[in-house]
Amino acid sequence: MEPLFLPSELVSVTPVRRHFRFKQPAGTSRGVYLDRTVWYVVVSRRRPGQPPAIGIGECALLPDLSCDAVPGYEDVLRRACDALRRTGLIDREALRPYPSILFGLETAALSFRASLRTGDCLRLFDTPFSRGEQGIPINGLVWMGSFDEMQARLEAKLAEGSRCVKLKIGAIRFDDELALIRRVRRRFSPADVELRVDANGGFTPEEAPRLLDRLAAYGIHSIEQPIRAGRWAEMGRLCRTSPLPIALDEELIGLNTPEQKRQMLDEVRPQYIVLKPSLHGGLSGAREWIDEAAERGIGHWITSALETNVGLNAIAQWTASLYPAGAPRHQGLGTGRLFTDNFHPAPLEIEGERLYFGHAATRRFADEVRAFRAAWDDASPTLPVHTSGSTGAPKEIQVEKARMRASAEMTCRFLGLAPGDTALLCMPLDYIAGKMVAVRAFTHGLRLVCTAPSAHPFAGLRFSPTFAALTPMQVYETLRVPREATLLRGVRCLIIGGGAVDDALAARLRHFPHDVWSTYGMTETLSHVAMRRLSGPGAGLSYHVLPGVGVTLTSDGRLAIDAPAVCPHRLVTNDRARLTDDGGFVILGRADNVVCSGGIKMQIEELERRLAPLEGNFAVTAVPDPKFGEAVTLLYSGPLTDDELQALCRERLSPYEQPKHICRTGDIPRTGTGKPARSRIRELARRLCKS
Repeated sequence: MEPLFLPSELVSVTPVRRHFRFKQPAGTSRGVYLDRTVWYVVVSRRRPGQPPAIGIGECALLPDLSCDAVPGYEDVLRRACDALRRTGLIDREALRPYPSILFGLETAALSFRASLRTGDCLRLFDTPFSRGEQGIPINGLVWMGSFDEMQARLEAKLAEGSRCVKLKIGAIRFDDELALIRRVRRRFSPADVELRVDANGGFTPEEAPRLLDRLAAYGIHSIEQPIRAGRWAEMGRLCRTSPLPIALDEELIGLNTPEQKRQMLDEVRPQYIVLKPSLHGGLSGAREWIDEAAERGIGHWITSALETNVGLNAIAQWTASLYPAGAPRHQGLGTGRLFTDNFHPAPLEIEGERLYFGHAATRRFADEVRAFRAAWDDASPTLPVHTSGSTGAPKEIQVEKARMRASAEMTCRFLGLAPGDTALLCMPLDYIAGKMVAVRAFTHGLRLVCTAPSAHPFAGLRFSPTFAALTPMQVYETLRVPREATLLRGVRCLIIGGGAVDDALAARLRHFPHDVWSTYGMTETLSHVAMRRLSGPGAGLSYHVLPGVGVTLTSDGRLAIDAPAVCPHRLVTNDRARLTDDGGFVILGRADNVVCSGGIKMQIEELERRLAPLEGNFAVTAVPDPKFGEAVTLLYSGPLTDDELQALCRERLSPYEQPKHICRTGDIPRTGTGKPARSRIRELARRLCKS
């Protein structure tokens, strides 16, 4: 058995007790649960200069049902955690009598290894499911309740798209339960909706044959545990004579050795077994059940046992690893939404009749990334890219893949990125910034971490990537959330582009522990060609070009770029700049963002910089004016009154810079990459000033 870690390493293995409440009573064969207690097993390791590694597993003990629900359980768990900490090994043989503890330690170990391997402690295996490409088909679960409650739950599952529904029966009259089944069969044939029932051992051996006959008339797929566990002779007779297949689950509890498993399967010969790793021997014990059943031609499916999302995620990840081509039948993994206060970091979502890992928006974005990878790998020498539209209508241009590779090489070499480093992709793939993050990963062996573009790209992350490319808006919003800000501070190399970094944000980034850069570039230069350091003692205002790039100024003060590896011709930009004594340059603003009012020229970006303390969203622009030629205009969306706005403008701007118009608007037009859409802003201001 391979050690999880070396005994000499500084690793902690800690059981953490947690209490959860069910949203609604959960009826089982042992009564109704209103709440439950679990123990999370947390494995953590910290090394100086390295990101922490963490693993989490769940010991999901069910009182009166788990075979290890015995006095002294917590003492056994603490000793098992201490043994793992001292040896780095899980003693599976010693823990056979304690399947929930074995499950917790096994899944914590898988989680810890995943954290070491990828940084993500919840992505236990590399499968289509864990990558968000494929969902696991699951049955809809209808809990015990009154007739009206069960009918409402059944209708809700069918409306959600479930085409396999499992009804827990035994809480109401059997005839009423048959009436529910009859209603479904009037609308859906067995080919349309698969019905399973779970008797939870509620039938007597004497009545079971008659009740099974009545159920069989409605095309039931199978019945779980028709009579109480432990009555092998009676159960065996039922399995041989039943008109519908029998699946066993409680029958498996407490049979923890291979000999016990073989003995039960040989004597009873069920058609199916239903595996709950927390109850049936952990992952290793469940695998033994699968192998023994397969040898006897007995089918199986896997289900949860009221675990929180920690345990449910582990079971789902493991299930997906068993079926690389997709699960052959519906699994019982739909219990992740049972608790009022579940473990929310696990990104499990149900859509229709499938359980997915990853939120829907991120999964759709991952599909876009895969499509882009296919386009990158095809034989075409070019790719289409859209300009941002910050100064006019966005347009599509064709760029050469060879030049994109050259740009990726420049950046990876400059930043010291190496194969295996993680790269966060959280920008739209329509634009060059997002495309180039992906190309850097494709060409330099970086591991992409994809999250749907949003203002909070770290919200769904559980670790800090090595490299991230963000917009100023994303950085600003991330810093407002303490947990997200902590992850951002852990990024070893952060680049910020797509807009200016204002003084206040730069001041907050100056003391970051790792490299933070503001980038300068555009679609035509295939992302950035110059960097400005924002963190550490080298932070300053000047951008410095990457190797192989040169800049000069035109006669009217605009920046000209020579970057033959990425752009085939000298590019004269619309950015006004000043060359600095240290060999860099400072951007003053766009040449077409100059307001000429009364013969005085003002740079829009400079006015906005000085108005940065404004609470709310705003933009400075200009509208035609018969007296001054152009009039400075402030578009504003926020809580301040006109008097407060005017007072702040008088404080921050000179008399000739004062806005002639203040226009309130519901939103400030922005491009798809978050930049101010200057032409649309100017047009909006003209309309508002006329109205």
